[in-house]
Amino acid sequence: MLIAATYCPLLRPLHITNWNMYRCNMPYGIVVLVVAIVGLIGLVFVQIKLARMAAWLSVGLVILFYFLCLLKIHYSFNFIPFHSLERFLDRQIRFKWGWWLLVAGPVLALVGALSEKSKFKIPNQPQTVNNTAKQEL
Repeated sequence: MLIAATYCPLLRPLHITNWNMYRCNMPYGIVVLVVAIVGLIGLVFVQIKLARMAAWLSVGLVILFYFLCLLKIHYSFNFIPFHSLERFLDRQIRFKWGWWLLVAGPVLALVGALSEKSKFKIPNQPQTVNNTAKQEL
């Protein structure tokens, strides 16, 4: 869900266009994408510690990205000498619905990584050659 959330609209500056994570900050978006892929690789190869580390890291990265966006919004128009115009332009940048997905993805990953027992169990492989039957021949 985190991978899909990076492409969802997160900010709407001046009611003109929507920005996703890559439009806000491309290198940071790539780091979040790599952490999500590492978490998926950890799940596929049943490396629980790697998946937990990626889940915690993704939660931290999303929280940090939220604060970075707040700072970007509030300090984007500091160069304008008229404070009333600066405050008006700050209010024109809105958060969009993509933040819900961006928060829900790491939280679900963290809940899944911290669960005690795995519901998925790999069955034992049956032996292909029966040694007792081979000796009887």
